[in-house]
Amino acid sequence: MSGYPIVHIEIPAKDYAVADKFYADAFGWKIDVDPNFNYHQFAPASGPGGGFVDANGKDNKVGEVLFYIGVPDVDAALKKIESVGGKTLTPKTEIPGMGWFAFFADPTGNRMGLYSSTHA
Repeated sequence: MSGYPIVHIEIPAKDYAVADKFYADAFGWKIDVDPNFNYHQFAPASGPGGGFVDANGKDNKVGEVLFYIGVPDVDAALKKIESVGGKTLTPKTEIPGMGWFAFFADPTGNRMGLYSSTHA
């Protein structure tokens, strides 16, 4: 994975069914639900896909779209981020059978995600 692409996007939603229908109808995105996590995923015709996250809690607020940056090594990326003024918010965490993620804040306070796939 070179160039550190945006690989996943999460859009907060207060009602998954409403979000699923809106994005499918408006843009033709394919919607799929992962029953293991009740995770509503979208797949546009091109570009990164993502999912809808619960906007009814404290972590995911409406209007705060979260981007995940693809990295080959989450721990190394967090170390680099911290060395240039960023802050780790959530350390490397496994998504069983899929990969690892972490959250960080850039120097202006924006929350972003990192992702490394086990299927690289």
